[in-house]
Amino acid sequence: MNQEPYFTPEEKRDFLAKYKRLLHVPEIFPEKDDLHKVRALMQRVIAQNCYGRDKNGIHGLLRNVDTALIAACEIGLKRTPVLALVLYRPALKKIIAIEEVEKLFGDDVARIIERLLKTSDLYARNTAVDSENFHRLLFSFAEDVRVILLMIADRLYLMRNGKQLVHAADREQLAHEASYLYAPLAHRLGLYAIKGELEDLSLKYTEPEQFAFIKNKLSQTKRSRDAYIDAFIEPVRKKLEEEGFRFDIKGRTKSIHSIYNKLKKQQIEFENIYDLFAIRVIMEAPPEAIDKERSECWRAFSIITNMYQPNPKRMKDWISIPKSNGYESLHTTVMGPQNRWVEVQIRTRRMDEIAERGLAAHWKYKGVKEESGLDELLSNVRLALESKDTSPYDLMKSFRMDLYKDEIYVFTPQGKLIKLPKGATVLDFAFAIHTELGSKCVSARVNEKNVPIRYTLNNGDTVAIQTSPTQSPKPGWLAFVATSKARIKIKQALREEAAKNADFAKEMLRRRFRNRKIEPDEATLMRYIKKKGYKTVTDFYLDIADEHLDPNHVIEDYLDLERREKETAEPGEVRSAGDFVAVTEATEIAATQQDLLVIDKDLTGIDYTLAKCCNPIFGDDVFAFVSTQGIKIHRKNCPNEPQMRARFGYRIVDARWSGKGADDYVVNLLVAGRDDIAIVTNITSVIAKEKGVSLRSFAIDSVDGFFQGNFGVRVKDSNSLAQLVGKIKNTKGVSSVVRLDGSATDPSV
Repeated sequence: MNQEPYFTPEEKRDFLAKYKRLLHVPEIFPEKDDLHKVRALMQRVIAQNCYGRDKNGIHGLLRNVDTALIAACEIGLKRTPVLALVLYRPALKKIIAIEEVEKLFGDDVARIIERLLKTSDLYARNTAVDSENFHRLLFSFAEDVRVILLMIADRLYLMRNGKQLVHAADREQLAHEASYLYAPLAHRLGLYAIKGELEDLSLKYTEPEQFAFIKNKLSQTKRSRDAYIDAFIEPVRKKLEEEGFRFDIKGRTKSIHSIYNKLKKQQIEFENIYDLFAIRVIMEAPPEAIDKERSECWRAFSIITNMYQPNPKRMKDWISIPKSNGYESLHTTVMGPQNRWVEVQIRTRRMDEIAERGLAAHWKYKGVKEESGLDELLSNVRLALESKDTSPYDLMKSFRMDLYKDEIYVFTPQGKLIKLPKGATVLDFAFAIHTELGSKCVSARVNEKNVPIRYTLNNGDTVAIQTSPTQSPKPGWLAFVATSKARIKIKQALREEAAKNADFAKEMLRRRFRNRKIEPDEATLMRYIKKKGYKTVTDFYLDIADEHLDPNHVIEDYLDLERREKETAEPGEVRSAGDFVAVTEATEIAATQQDLLVIDKDLTGIDYTLAKCCNPIFGDDVFAFVSTQGIKIHRKNCPNEPQMRARFGYRIVDARWSGKGADDYVVNLLVAGRDDIAIVTNITSVIAKEKGVSLRSFAIDSVDGFFQGNFGVRVKDSNSLAQLVGKIKNTKGVSSVVRLDGSATDPSV
């Protein structure tokens, strides 16, 4: 029997080239001794077949080396984390012991491997980040940010090689995970280039047609765009050289993902986007002289804004006060040739390296301890993890609140600068100073004016908090705080208060039972609470504490339930088990539903409802969402799908249609085109002639020679809908047909 070769010839060449490149990165192997040890270990683990292929055929050793190169060359990680990455899989498979790693390379390398092992489910497989995995992920993040940087490198490798994933569902899941978790993480850590690439690749796999459309448009306009950039840059370059500056200047096209968001939010055509690119000026200045760096940038800014009219509303100074992830740059938007707005970014070489490589570049220049913004983020992560009652959704929401955020800067009366997210209130400011201050906050003086606790702060405000010893957190506070720290602390205080009130009410009810010489049965009491509709026992006792329930009425209802249960338990007619036939709910449902859904792998006969947000019909690509109201079926291109996957990914289940359509699906079509006296008649005629389709309603608007009509039609399934749409589109005068409650039925629309 022929054994499959360890490498294909192409893989072997690829591996040897990348392995040599990795071994010659001086920051990874500053000492030759390390190099010899790694070579010896790699020969040993390869001989024991440590690195095999996964279910998609991706070779583990190639993945390991590629990820190490991303970590070292693109993120800027050095010896310790990269060595941990290289040795992680042998440690996972117990070919190398942690003690041996510690002896050969030091305890720091061993500790990172241990933290990677804690997140092995996330790291080894491209699975969804469910609540348990997310919890472990945050623990690793809070312990050592280098673990997260390694995981970002690994996710970038998988996204770049997404075509190798056999199943499209795995590719989509990987893309969603990269989009809603790893891209924001990269953004928060200052890895803007990687963040942009992850978002672009995610769009490529989740919206391939939109991705291809934008990419094609960018290719078509490249020549004219390059010519415009050259025309803008040339006079700037000449002027800066005359002033004696040393610099680089270049144009940078915006990411496909950011263009996609602009098209989606502004509802405009590609040709109407004028800020497809930005000009970046990178000044050469000594990194050790901060004042010199800043003055060089401001001088260049002055020259450029003298040449081109700036937009004062689009000026951002992140040099005087950098972002909390370390980002430093001057941004302005100026009116360039042909009256087109152009974004200009001005920064030094050090600032540019930090903008591209984020946290790792900061370690090079300053040292990680100076990263106060990151320290703040990590402290909030630890705070969320320490709150044991926090739900998985709240945990993810609290964490993501601090990933993408615009910042404002406000001051204490003593002049201390406090960074807060845009939209933060007086209460957020109070909790940022101290938990006790936030809990007792009743108002504030902002710029010497009295304001309430929900007042939204602005850049440069000076805030003095007013407190009262009788104040305590209220549930309504959660509606207007913007920081995760304030939210977590308010919820924690509310839970503690609720627990005290519930304990008090529980003891009071027990006393009432004892006064009437009744010994309540705990199981019966639990059944009573459930029958009353309470989701938790605490909610029941809180209603007693808040006097929404009378304890005497509770006791009477309890006795009534106990009496009825005893009567029901009396022996009745004896029936033979052989005569008993159970009619299950699933059987009844299956008998009344022709358009069956197969949920998960092979579950049928399960009750479900069709979601109103996207109006799925038989034949649509769908998924099941387990909600508190039961199972709901959504189209895969439902507008709410990204949000559901981000917030409740663990509730999403595969689903597919089987059986036959039910002939009763109502779909709304938005038809637009040139106004003509016969066009409505022609469209309704097409609908009437289509077999199995009927017109339910229509409404027409006509303005300046164009018409737009909303047609409600009853169809059998997605195939009959597609045929109908095609025929309406071919009707003379019709320019577009869009299926409402979702995306366009035709990719060209």
